[in-house]
Amino acid sequence: MAIVEMRRLNVYSTKKHRKATLEFLQEIGAMEIDCPDIGDTPFEAMDTSGERVRFQKIADEFDHVIDLLKSYDTKGKSSLLNLENTLVSKEEYKEIEKNRREYYSKVKDVLGLEKSITESKATITRKQNKIATLSPWSKLDIPLNSEKTRCTKIFIGTFPDSLSEETVYAIATEGLEEPIPVTASVLYNENQITNVCVIATNRVADQVEENMRSHGYSKLPFLSHRIPNDAIAKRQKDAEEEKKKIEEAEKEIATYVDYIPKFKIAADYFRTRSEKYRVLGTLPQSNKVFFIQGWVEARQAEGIAKILEEKYDAVVEIEQDDEAAPIKLKNNHFSEASEGVLEAYGLPTHGRVDPTVVMSIFYVFFFGMMLSDAGYGILMAIVCGIVLKKYKRMASGTNKMLRLFFWCGISTAFWGFMFGGFFGDAIDVIAHTFFGVSEKTTVLKPLWFAPLNNPMRLLIWCMLFGIIHLYAGLAMKGYEYLKNKDVVGFFSDVIAWYMFLTGLILMLLPTSIFASIAQMNITFPDWLNLLAKIITIVGLVVIILMAGRANKNWGLRIALGAYDIYGVTGWLSDVLSYSRLLALGLATGVIASVINTMAAMKGKTVLGVIIFILVFLVGHALNIAINLLGAYVHTNRLQYVEFFGKFYDAGGTPFQPFKSNHKYIEIKED
Repeated sequence: MAIVEMRRLNVYSTKKHRKATLEFLQEIGAMEIDCPDIGDTPFEAMDTSGERVRFQKIADEFDHVIDLLKSYDTKGKSSLLNLENTLVSKEEYKEIEKNRREYYSKVKDVLGLEKSITESKATITRKQNKIATLSPWSKLDIPLNSEKTRCTKIFIGTFPDSLSEETVYAIATEGLEEPIPVTASVLYNENQITNVCVIATNRVADQVEENMRSHGYSKLPFLSHRIPNDAIAKRQKDAEEEKKKIEEAEKEIATYVDYIPKFKIAADYFRTRSEKYRVLGTLPQSNKVFFIQGWVEARQAEGIAKILEEKYDAVVEIEQDDEAAPIKLKNNHFSEASEGVLEAYGLPTHGRVDPTVVMSIFYVFFFGMMLSDAGYGILMAIVCGIVLKKYKRMASGTNKMLRLFFWCGISTAFWGFMFGGFFGDAIDVIAHTFFGVSEKTTVLKPLWFAPLNNPMRLLIWCMLFGIIHLYAGLAMKGYEYLKNKDVVGFFSDVIAWYMFLTGLILMLLPTSIFASIAQMNITFPDWLNLLAKIITIVGLVVIILMAGRANKNWGLRIALGAYDIYGVTGWLSDVLSYSRLLALGLATGVIASVINTMAAMKGKTVLGVIIFILVFLVGHALNIAINLLGAYVHTNRLQYVEFFGKFYDAGGTPFQPFKSNHKYIEIKED
């Protein structure tokens, strides 16, 4: 529950040490480079955009080839291997660095083969489209570009209608006298299109053409010097040749699969060089010296400064500037898993409280209540635990997410046993259906109570937990006031609200309204009822008088205080928001019970057992997926809206150290 203290380092050194200094800082990955604008200083910055883009382009090409080669990998490696980076030695890394041009040449070869495959596929598509165009003319036994002979004129074209051969002949010979020197053939007739070939002697050709055009005839839009079947055969042969080219290229690409590990190292090498040139382009430098400014953790500042001074002949200044420093959180192993939830909302600024520890406890607690099924929770915890155990070098964000869901799985299992849910009522249904246990017997009894039998009782508890959560948020606000030594603010904005809200709650509990909701009567002694009224009034008065204490005008001050009292309606809506704990918990249990009932409908038969297993597996897989998402979303909402709304202001920028930009590998330390 802390924000790591930062120090600014100002590093001055000669240009001959620039490369080594940058490589050292990138290797240790402990400093965020944040160089100032050059402005009117005698320094200038190098234009490294060309080199940076070039190296990034090369890295992207390696990435593309790696993804391409994976599709040719017949070893069938599990996709889970992508969860962690490959551990390589410094010797392996240096070997790739030494031979990087050779590996890049191989990447270019693969890209060339891929390009030839793409071109061949495009050619095949063109050939197939042409075949599809020629197929309706396949009955024609003369070339498509035939227009005339010595004595005749040939009309090859289409009508925009479905016509018979007799109709085509009648259209063509309309107005002609016997004997009629015309032949008409229908080559294709489908989808309101008729392809025809009409041959007429030169004497009547003009009249025939005029007759056909008056009925929508149009000339064939493309020409070919081949007979259609010959043209089709030629294109089919061309397509087969292109397919052979593709097969040969794919076989050659497959020979590069074994280079994937080397390509991964090379990709990260070029990616790291691109990052180095990005930073290099921000450094102020002159002909002889350069300047680096950035942030490091306070505990590392002296050590890094000492190395820079002794090894790289640098002059290092260490400064403290909390307002401008980036934010890095430091929490215990349990709470660290929830840092991603906080980061998604926004990091705190220096001087403010880090709410991760308190938030993580409530997050896991509420997530378990929403899912509240022991079977689902145990399954979540086992899966996350196995993955965490097997893959120890996964990305930090993935590791934290899996650890968070592991703890949420434990919480879900706890609440599942408390409420008597294990894959819904699966144990009872199995016992009643397949083992002859009486329907009246409950095999898995809840350790606390069953929400489906008493939802109002759970609603009261949900609201109680919500009040505790909101009170914790108000306590965090009080902690900030005390941390900043603002005692007046602590009593005016925190203690007064505790008194006012607690008094209202104590006044509500003995009423008939609460009794009708909770289905229970609460009676307080007279002294407690009086105390409730006193602390409510005292809290009310303090809030009215002190909420607007920044204003010297007492009229405006009281008006602002009265408006602040109106905020109690927000507290009411916040408390009601915790009813989602009830809603999602019931939804999980009800859907699971329906799935079990459907699965057991065929009873104690062989077919019934098979159906039960299938419906059980598919149904519960869908149920856990849907309600897992719902629990995640709504647990986040309770933190972001209700809890953070009481005290938290984000605005911090994350600490992003300059380091080796590795996507695939992790270099083994000596």
